[in-house]
Amino acid sequence: MDPIIISIIVAIVALAAGIVAGKLIFAKNTKEKIESAEAEARSIIETGKIQAETLKKEKLIEAKEKFVQLKSEHDKEVSQRNQKLSEAENRIKQKEQSLNQKEGNLDKQLKENLAIKENLNKQIEIVNVKRTELEKHQEEHIRRLEKVAGLSAEEAKAQLVESLKQEAQSAAIVLQQEIIEDAKQKANKEARKIIIQTIQRTAAENAIENAITVFNLESDEIKGSIIGREGRNIRAIEAATGVDLIVDDTPEAIVLSSFDPLRREIARLSLQRLVADGRIHPARIEEVVEKTRKQLEDQVMDIGERTVIELGIHGLHKELIRMVGRMRFRSSYGQNLLMHSRETANLCGIMAAELGMNPKLAKRAGLLHDIGKVPDEETELSHALLGAKLAEKYGENPAVVNAIGAHHDEIEMQYVISPIVQSCDAISGARPGARREIMQQYIQRIKDLENLAMAYQGVEKAYAIQAGRELRVIVESDKVSDAESDKLSFEIAMKIQTEMTFPGQIKVTVIREKRAVNIAR
Repeated sequence: MDPIIISIIVAIVALAAGIVAGKLIFAKNTKEKIESAEAEARSIIETGKIQAETLKKEKLIEAKEKFVQLKSEHDKEVSQRNQKLSEAENRIKQKEQSLNQKEGNLDKQLKENLAIKENLNKQIEIVNVKRTELEKHQEEHIRRLEKVAGLSAEEAKAQLVESLKQEAQSAAIVLQQEIIEDAKQKANKEARKIIIQTIQRTAAENAIENAITVFNLESDEIKGSIIGREGRNIRAIEAATGVDLIVDDTPEAIVLSSFDPLRREIARLSLQRLVADGRIHPARIEEVVEKTRKQLEDQVMDIGERTVIELGIHGLHKELIRMVGRMRFRSSYGQNLLMHSRETANLCGIMAAELGMNPKLAKRAGLLHDIGKVPDEETELSHALLGAKLAEKYGENPAVVNAIGAHHDEIEMQYVISPIVQSCDAISGARPGARREIMQQYIQRIKDLENLAMAYQGVEKAYAIQAGRELRVIVESDKVSDAESDKLSFEIAMKIQTEMTFPGQIKVTVIREKRAVNIAR
């Protein structure tokens, strides 16, 4: 054969042999891998079975423990309930025993009460029999007394009742007076307290308005800043304003105390600015106080200018305008001085116009009549004379000067507008609600007191003395006895107490005396 063909056949055979050998090797490797995978799978299955058994055993143990615990708690709860039930049963048994014992006692007591009731019924029957016998004896005794006295039982009873009534009235009056005197002695200390409190309450409005101003704070922490270290801030405020600062336990408030209302207003406004600013130290305090003082002086001038413009008064000196503005911060008898002066000025203008006089001049005098109450410097002159002196100093009309000085009759009235100013001043002060009790009301109260006593029979004279704190009643001795005097004094005191309004207390004294008068000739 051809060598090439033989070579080809040999190559083909070799290639086939190689392919067969490769397949055999691949099959062998595949089989080994399968066997290895099967072995590994069996190992994993065995491991899983072991872990599953272990987990099963653990869960069984936990379940057993939980069961044991729950059973123990259940047993404990059951034992506690059984204990409570046994205690409740014991209490019920004790209550049953107590109720049985009480029932027995009640039965016993009921039997005793029935026996007592029977005994009482027997005694009542005996008493009724004896009462019947006593009534018979009493009727017989009354018949014998009527024969001896010559009076019937009704007549004797009427006389007895009348005599007892008179004795009871006298005894009651004496007893009432004794009780009142005893109460007065025991209540003396309390009465003093009440009087002091009444005086304080009556004077509180003027005292607060004329002496102090309350400065409210947002919190008490600001008090420390106002006082300052070792009190240097509060000393600086007092030195700069001339006002005493009272920092006490009053919550969220500081009291500014001074007789001068302008100083108090300066201190109040300065404190307000310092607290709002937050910078509180001596140098800042002096700066703010000085600035506030200037602003308040401008405000005073503004108040004065507005007042004279509203009243239609022209050509007034600046110092007088400033004094008019200062009146805004002054009060007199509880009445604001500026409001009083404005009211007086308007009244003077109206009255002068009605009389055909110069209303502007009268209004000017009415406005300035109390400028002596707001001087820059205190003097010994009265406010009317000081006001006249100031008006003359600043070039006011002589009629105005005279009206100011004469409105309290301290100098002679030389012009017609002087009595007009005096009358309008009195009208403004006497207006209801403007000031406190006026003289006319006081005089009327005294007259009512005397008339009340004179309305009683047998009263000869009645005098209200000691400013109405005592009423002396003089009675006719032939018409009023001593016992009736006591009764009259009590009745007048009670009537005054119920029908009149008066301050304090009123002592009623009834005087009865018999005079024997003869003339020797």
